[in-house]
Amino acid sequence: MNNLKMWFLSTMFSLSLYSQQKENTDNVFKIVNPDYKLSPYTGMTKKHWKDAGLYLLEGAFSYIHNLDDPMKFPKQPGKSYPQDEGRVPTEKLEGLSRTLFIASPLLKENPNLVINNIKVADYYRHQFSKLVDPKSPSYITPRAKNGGPSQNLVEYGAIAMSLLTNPEVLWKPLPQEQKDALAKSMLSYGDGPTVSSNWKFFNIFVLSFFKEQGYTVNEKLLEEYLQKCLNDYRGDGWYNDSPAYDYYSMWGFQLYGALWSEYFGNKYYPEYAEKFRSNFRDLNSNYPSMFSQNGEMIMFGRSISYRIASIAAFPFMGLENDPAVNNGWLRRISSGVLKQFLENPDFMKDNVPTLGFYGAFEPAVQVYSCRGSVYWMGKAFLGLLLPDNNPFWTAKENEGDWENKFKKENVYNNFLNGSKILITDYPNIGASEIRAWCHEKKKDDWQGFRSTENYNRLSYNSAFLWQADGSNGEVAMNYVFKNAKQEWEPLRLFTFKKFEDDVYYRNAVLETNEHIQMNLADIPLANGILRIDKNSSSDAVSMRLGHYALPKIDGEIKTTTKNIDGKIVTIIDNGKYQLAMIPLLGWEKTEVVACKDLHPESEISKVIDVTANFNPNDKKVNIYATLMLWKKSGEKWKNKELMPLKIQEQKNGTISVEFNNGVKKLIDFKNE
Repeated sequence: MNNLKMWFLSTMFSLSLYSQQKENTDNVFKIVNPDYKLSPYTGMTKKHWKDAGLYLLEGAFSYIHNLDDPMKFPKQPGKSYPQDEGRVPTEKLEGLSRTLFIASPLLKENPNLVINNIKVADYYRHQFSKLVDPKSPSYITPRAKNGGPSQNLVEYGAIAMSLLTNPEVLWKPLPQEQKDALAKSMLSYGDGPTVSSNWKFFNIFVLSFFKEQGYTVNEKLLEEYLQKCLNDYRGDGWYNDSPAYDYYSMWGFQLYGALWSEYFGNKYYPEYAEKFRSNFRDLNSNYPSMFSQNGEMIMFGRSISYRIASIAAFPFMGLENDPAVNNGWLRRISSGVLKQFLENPDFMKDNVPTLGFYGAFEPAVQVYSCRGSVYWMGKAFLGLLLPDNNPFWTAKENEGDWENKFKKENVYNNFLNGSKILITDYPNIGASEIRAWCHEKKKDDWQGFRSTENYNRLSYNSAFLWQADGSNGEVAMNYVFKNAKQEWEPLRLFTFKKFEDDVYYRNAVLETNEHIQMNLADIPLANGILRIDKNSSSDAVSMRLGHYALPKIDGEIKTTTKNIDGKIVTIIDNGKYQLAMIPLLGWEKTEVVACKDLHPESEISKVIDVTANFNPNDKKVNIYATLMLWKKSGEKWKNKELMPLKIQEQKNGTISVEFNNGVKKLIDFKNE
């Protein structure tokens, strides 16, 4: 009887789990009739992009049953807003303005679009009227005379982008009284203060749209913000987002600059437009290399829940008529990113994308986000504004540098001097990697994101998503130190020093103790990274360094160890990738650490850490050298791959490295 009962319970659990998995699978976007002639890698053409946009929009409209229903979605538990009723009008405004990024290009082609028995154009025009109706729960109070910038400015700027690119459907049918009321409300924000970041463009779009419509606007302020945006440019396609470099440098500055120039600037401010377009062309030299061979984006920086917005600028390269632009590669990347998320069963919950990367992931959520914030990703579909015969849509998909430049058993570094960013590509596993700015004190980070794992990893890789730090010293791709409070504290105050002989040098200091200091040297290899770091601390401290982490996918994450030339090699394998860590100098112990609820892909993950207790009085032990390697699962390691070099420490702050292929490098900390 007990066996029968156990069988029954087991069967019911399996059926329940199968049902849940089937529900997730049924909700996943599917490419119907893929075109592998034009798009041999993804099967996606412009038609499939429209299908993808409609898929996202249908999920949002599942909450709309009449024209009065707001774009308000189930709150995800955690730090996202609203935490009180006072933020609800802005929450509704976000859902409205951001889903419109998807709706507007679809409406431009089909003004009679109907979703969930709702005429989509009628819905948005009706909702505009509620923004300026004091009796409506969705009413947006105009900015007070001395009021500062707010989220309302962002969302009004977003609406202005859609109005500017599709006035025929969204603006012209409105009654004049409503137009004037919208102008008054939106200009109260646009003609006002802003934040010293990509936010300046929200003012720019509001002022530009209403100037286009014949309203009197503050043109002096418009030009001031245009010039300030251009002043943020640092070369090679990268703008500084005050103070960070992240996807905002691209989905913010670059998309907005290209869009503004095409729909307004070329006509009214051609000199500014040409500068934005020149800066836009620069991104072609390196930004495509930030995506993997399969067209996957790196989990990196804040607002990562916007995901596919990372590709939003790529379609507009098709306007440049530049033979140096490989539109087939740009569309292959862009469609790859769409598939990366839309085909993931964890991406959608309650018919709405989660706040996270694939599924919900609280460490990656910022306090300024609500559930509707995710539709900022809708900017990717602004590319649908381009005609069918644009090169972005007509070029045959290809893999660009991955097929004609990058060779196996090599590594490719692209250093950008203005931003001090290093982009690295690894042909052996088809992965991309980035090292960029992070220098924010936790005590000053009132919004709680620039000092966190969103920025403070030593590097970010498309194949290995960043893992959050644990309270027990669990750490991936960073150092942690035992501070005075007996807490494990990560490095977050990094200062770039130089990029020389393919070595990326940084210094770092522990926020809570300036006597804990590290000189860091990263050397990308064909199968991983060689770290040679110097502990320059004057205080004793316990320290840990973590490799990238691996999520549990299907079976258990396996651990194996080897002894090669007297060095202990530790390898973990999750069935997709293997990670190997080999301490070469300084480290005392290697551990495989099991983690729970720290990884964005799985509840369970593992990471290899190395540990040591640093003593400043022991001058012989201050260099910590570590190999952090990887391979695809199923591939065998050769001894020469696991031990590809010899290290000989030298005097005067230099360390000599000789690789098995005869290449020599001198790691020079003398001037650090």
